[in-house]
Amino acid sequence: MAEEPRPPARTAAVIPAAGLGTRLGPGTPKALRPLGGTPILVHAVRAMALARAVDLVVVVAPHDGVAEVRRLLDAHPLPAYDVTEVLVVPGGENRQESVGRGLAALPADVDVVLVHDAARPLVPLDTVAAVIAAVREGAAAVVPGLPLADTVKEVEPSAGSGAPETVTGTPERGRLRAVQTPQGFDRAVLDEAHRRIAVEGEGATDDAGMVERLGRPVLIVPGHEEAFKITRPLDLVLAEAVLARRRATDGF
Repeated sequence: MAEEPRPPARTAAVIPAAGLGTRLGPGTPKALRPLGGTPILVHAVRAMALARAVDLVVVVAPHDGVAEVRRLLDAHPLPAYDVTEVLVVPGGENRQESVGRGLAALPADVDVVLVHDAARPLVPLDTVAAVIAAVREGAAAVVPGLPLADTVKEVEPSAGSGAPETVTGTPERGRLRAVQTPQGFDRAVLDEAHRRIAVEGEGATDDAGMVERLGRPVLIVPGHEEAFKITRPLDLVLAEAVLARRRATDGF
């Protein structure tokens, strides 16, 4: 008797957007600030949805802001040719809990999961594709990363803000990478990490780090300089410049 064909496996992206982003200043949460006239979160959703391999995007909204985020996304729909489904679910008390709630919303046929910062709206499609491809080729966890341009010092943190700190070491720069998102995972591995690894305080800010604590290898693929995170006002100025260049050169 012939085996029944398996349904095609699917890839989903989880975008935690429940944080306030206070370093950009008071007012609207960071993910909802405008970039080129469109909210940063919308750019991030589009970056995931426009990747051909991504079938579903789950946005994890502030627990009391689900309706607002849903209205925002409906007001900025994906292109008509893009059939990616976009869900909005309420977040938790910290990023780790919010990502966990996004994972819980995924259907059973999703076997590859991307976790992407809402504050990285300009990640190129080639970077997204490279992460997915590496997971599909058998990696448990994949992170895009860039070599560091600056020398990094390890210090003994000072008690007060702005106080001098004592250097305790200088890591070898050639062995360091600045990591970005989307981070990609075998869904079963990421589920296990969220089930078994409990990070105290503010929770985990890096899902790949949770997989590392399981003892599973994490691979690095080349990141991109335009996949930077918008955290401070200067980042927003740079993002506006990048977006203006893209619109002028390729109609982004």
